[in-house]
Amino acid sequence: MLDQQAQRKHLMELVTTRMPYGKYKGWWLSDLPEPYLSWYHAKGFPTGKIGMLLASIYEIKLNGLEYLLKPIKEATSR
Repeated sequence: MLDQQAQRKHLMELVTTRMPYGKYKGWWLSDLPEPYLSWYHAKGFPTGKIGMLLASIYEIKLNGLEYLLKPIKEATSR
């Protein structure tokens, strides 16, 4: 389990990291469409940090928790 500071950092990465490849290259991970994330979930997320971030944003969207990211998006002015 992540401590509070690690959780904040993780959420910040979800909002400030861009998709590095594929159909949605250059998109913010937090803005990827849910069908694309569902496809990745069925196919299997890639290994490494990008896979962990994609799996996290998938779970956030699946459970309707996008509102948690809204204040971070506004604070980062991206």
